[in-house]
Parts: sequence; C-alpha cells; structure tokens
Amino acid sequence: MSLGCRTAAASAARRFGAACAGLQAWPTALVCGAGVQACLLVATLSAGAPPLRVCSDPNNMPFSNVKRQGFENKIAELVARDLGRPLAYFWSPQRRGFVRNTLAAGQCDVMMGVPVQYDRVQSTRAYYRSSYAFVARRDRHLRVASFDDVRLKTLKIGIQITGDDYNNPPAAQALAARHLGNNVRGYTVYGDYSKPDPQRDVVDAVADGRVDIAVVWGPFAGYYGRREPAPMDVVPVSAERDGPGVAFAFDIAMGVRRGDRTLRDALDAVIVRRHAEIRRILTSYGVPLL
Repeated sequence: MSLGCRTAAASAARRFGAACAGLQAWPTALVCGAGVQACLLVATLSAGAPPLRVCSDPNNMPFSNVKRQGFENKIAELVARDLGRPLAYFWSPQRRGFVRNTLAAGQCDVMMGVPVQYDRVQSTRAYYRSSYAFVARRDRHLRVASFDDVRLKTLKIGIQITGDDYNNPPAAQALAARHLGNNVRGYTVYGDYSKPDPQRDVVDAVADGRVDIAVVWGPFAGYYGRREPAPMDVVPVSAERDGPGVAFAFDIAMGVRRGDRTLRDALDAVIVRRHAEIRRILTSYGVPLL
C-alpha cells in the first residue's frame, strides 16, 4: 500500500479514536519505508468488556477492507454487538503465514471466513455454505453448470490461481482431468494489491471478452458479477465434488485459537441466534448460498 504508517496512524486516531501500534508482523497491513508494521485499529470503544479482536485483510473485498465495507466486516459487527463487546481489527494481508502472525501470535482472537475443516484453527459451526461458480456474460447464453459441458472444449476459461503451476485450485484440477489445460487463462488470487478490488480481474476478463467464461469462488463471482457494466450469469458448479480429492462447495465458519472453547462456544451461540441476519448480509453481497 502507498499509505505511510504515520499517515495511517493519524487517520486511525481521527476515525476510530485508536492508535496505530508498531506491532511487528509479516505479512503486513502497511509498508513503512523499508520496514513493515501491522496496525491494530480499534473500531469501537466501550468501557468494561474486552474487545473482540478480528484478524482481517485491509484490501480483500467483498470479504473485508480497512473501511469495513465487506460482508465479513458486517458480520463481525453483528457478532460483537450481540456479545456486548467492542470491535477491534488487526489488519494484515491474507498471505502465507497469516494465521501464524495474527491469530496464533495473539494479535487477534477470531478469523472470519475459514473452511470448517481448516486444521490451523479451532472452527465454529458453519455460518454459510457456498461453492465455486461459472461466470459468463448473459448475452452469451452459456449457463454452464458442469465441467463435463462439451462447450468448454471451445472456450477460453479464466480461473483463479495461487501460483504459476495452476495445480492447486479445484477448477484447475477439474479442467486438467478433462484435458482442457490449453483453454485455461490464469488470474492470480492475490491480484494487484496496490489497487482496490485486487481480485476482481478474473470477472472483469469475462465482461470485457478476454475470456469466455470463468470459474470463481462464489462470493467473488456473485459480488463482482453484479458490478460489471454487462449483465452476468453466475451459476454454481452443479457437482459439489469431482472425485474423492476435489471439492467445489465448502462450509464456512469462524476460527479461534485451538483450545479457546469459551470463545468458540460464544460464537456458535451467536451464529444460531443471528442466523437470519447473517444470511441477509450474505445475500445482499450476492454470495451464492447452498
């Protein structure tokens, strides 16, 4: 990010009444010269109750951003309000080492949006279930829902990738198994972090014709599909699995430190009590729900 730490600290103090502590962490929320610092921004202050400290990415819409505009921000606000606790954020980009340098390091208490089976944390009950989805311009009349659709053999297919080998995303594995690797165009899941909406490019590529169709994690597909100038079709992948090792649908939970059963149980209770409100938030952001 181009924002200097001093500027961020002053802005945080003005906006939230909190300081930018020089907490050393990597990956980091802010780059300050040659060094790196993550800023703990207290979003709400109240006397008595300890803050609910959320580990969050400052530039990861539609999930979260430093302006607290993402659906995970809205759900965190709902949870904190229900628990009667002030809400605080520890901002850090979600890169390799995120859990180690945030939750496990004691900088924050809860992560939003983790798969239920994620073994680096102790997860709550799921608060939504979504899947990967096919995204195409509506005027193409494709409505693809399966990797076995024969039309994919003639289409340029955008997918999100985490590296140069295309091996790990579920869509890449499903396409490779069908010998469609030459049709694939990869877009990094991290995007250009110096800009807002760094992960939007794969959906933009569908809208502007660089690719014919894309396979995108549902919350990205639904949120950015609504924001394209051309109407878009977002169709969840019809099969939730492709053989024993490839899943397209996931239960999503909150994560706390292993052993923190008290907080996990409290969050579980909020998820049950606020189920309808959580669902309304997710729907308002276009998240495909299963």
